[in-house]
Amino acid sequence: FRWTAMTLRSSVSASENRWSGLLYDGQHFYHAPTYPIYIVDRIGSGDSFGAGLIYSCLMGADPQQAIEFAVAAGCLNHSLEGDFNLVSVREINALVSGDKSGRIKR
Repeated sequence: FRWTAMTLRSSVSASENRWSGLLYDGQHFYHAPTYPIYIVDRIGSGDSFGAGLIYSCLMGADPQQAIEFAVAAGCLNHSLEGDFNLVSVREINALVSGDKSGRIKR
């Protein structure tokens, strides 16, 4: 494998967690910020993380950018019911950039 990645979760309660991730490229570890999350539905968050990692790699992201995008994708999926991540790339990038307001922007 070229890269190995995993999610990191710590539980505050059944409905409140801390969510992050780690990526290893064979020489260096890259850690994404930790997000406090209030869980609507856990189903699909790992899939969203994996899809976010694949997408960011295909878009040419470096390892730090890739793990940050993947973690943000998984984090946002926790706020949705069901296992499909219906958030946009723009919404994921907004979270990565530090916008944690949760406000709808059209």
